[in-house]
Amino acid sequence: MIRLIVADMDGTLLNNNHELHPDFWKIEQELFNNNILFAVASGRQYYNLEANFIRLKNRMIFFAENGTHVVHKGKELYVNPLDLDAARGFIELGRTLKGIDLVLCGKNCAYVENKDEKFGTEIKKYYERLKYVKDLTTVEDTILKVTICDWNGVEENSFHYFKKYQEDFKVAIAARVFLDITSKTANKGNAIIKVQEKLNISPEETLVFGDYLNDLEMMQNAGHSYAMKNAHPDIIKASKFVTELDNNENGVLETIRSLNLIKTEVVEK
Repeated sequence: MIRLIVADMDGTLLNNNHELHPDFWKIEQELFNNNILFAVASGRQYYNLEANFIRLKNRMIFFAENGTHVVHKGKELYVNPLDLDAARGFIELGRTLKGIDLVLCGKNCAYVENKDEKFGTEIKKYYERLKYVKDLTTVEDTILKVTICDWNGVEENSFHYFKKYQEDFKVAIAARVFLDITSKTANKGNAIIKVQEKLNISPEETLVFGDYLNDLEMMQNAGHSYAMKNAHPDIIKASKFVTELDNNENGVLETIRSLNLIKTEVVEK
């Protein structure tokens, strides 16, 4: 019996235009009526997730910032911060690399020091609270992660400069152009374990959907793990199942329907 469904956002629940399918709302309502909790787990900021699901904020679970900040029914359940001095060191290293933009992700706000229009347009998709500062190393906040935006692709470029820190920190490729650095124990999977324990939900009662490398631990801590058809090869390898449809074909909701978790007969594409 499924009691908890957790879906990644970009490349998974959302299409490539970062849009939520309009049928989501009625399907979530059916899940809720069947005592199944729906949650999203994303590298996005909590305030961004809350804004996207504002009508459900008092019952959904939000695994924000790759599991470093978890909120349920408007109450904070879990925070896994990044050491401030370490975060400042990553900022200083990032500044030495060409073509790199940086985001310092705090619990209260996200901070940037570059006003470039292209960067700003992209980053505003994921951060509702965003503040420009002259120097990221002077920010005082509870730091959740450092995000590197590499327009040339993080796997091919910037990851090679940060992978040496993997023994002491979590260095996760979150998307083609995003690299996220968090505390060593911070990931979506560990955050899900904390919530499972708190709500007395077993891994066998948990269904997850993901598409990229920052979803890896999440796939490993659920009894029912689905990689999206469009997922990174390593996520497909780590998952028990693969959706028949990709994120642009409403793959998450169609899979939920196919598992008979709801009564809705047809999900319009």
